[in-house]
Amino acid sequence: MSIKEILDREVASRNCYEEVCEDKLDPIIVARKYNDETIALVCSLFAYGNVKQIVKFLESLDYSLLEKSDREIENALQNHYYRFQTADDVVAIFKALKRLKEVTTLEELFTSKYLQTSNVIDGINAIVEKLYELYPYSSKGYTFLIGKITTKTKGAGALKRWMMWLRWMVRKDNIDLGLWNRVNKADLIIPLDTHTFNVSKRLGLLQRKTYDLQAAIELTETLKEFDKEDPLKYDFALYRLGQEKIF
Repeated sequence: MSIKEILDREVASRNCYEEVCEDKLDPIIVARKYNDETIALVCSLFAYGNVKQIVKFLESLDYSLLEKSDREIENALQNHYYRFQTADDVVAIFKALKRLKEVTTLEELFTSKYLQTSNVIDGINAIVEKLYELYPYSSKGYTFLIGKITTKTKGAGALKRWMMWLRWMVRKDNIDLGLWNRVNKADLIIPLDTHTFNVSKRLGLLQRKTYDLQAAIELTETLKEFDKEDPLKYDFALYRLGQEKIF
């Protein structure tokens, strides 16, 4: 059986709503409850570390605060923190996203740049830049959370959490939400995490040894050989294969 046949089989078997549940946790389980682009972004940005702790933290948040005053956000989140993010960092992302919602949508902001170049990195940069502009706040934890403007691919962070959010927004199946309709699935870049990185190398899908954005792009190009219109349909299956130590 070829690698493509193995992956196509895995995609078919895992493309079911039950693949994400209390026994098979994933941050999208929280995003599903709201079906909202902004809440989904919060879920993706905090999606690092132990998945049980991620989901526990995400479920502790009151997302109605994205419509509330700064004072209400500060009072409600004063005891919320997660790994590298202090309570001030959590407050900051809620304030920044609230302000963004008041002037535009994430989809509008993303596509304002993406549609000019068909490059999703440009769209992500537009959002990152706007968040800093709307709420000028800086800390080590906050910078880790939303990142910086990305100008290179080699040696740069893989933007895994941003790319995962885009997958949720753009693809529509039994896993992904498909809330957007102006972004081409073929332009997405795989959200490369350590599980996907390692299993892809073992399967011969990725030759690059450095874990960076360039590796994510190269893996995506390889997956386009299997499906040029929807290469990221393989992402969740590859992630689970690595996570479950099947390969």
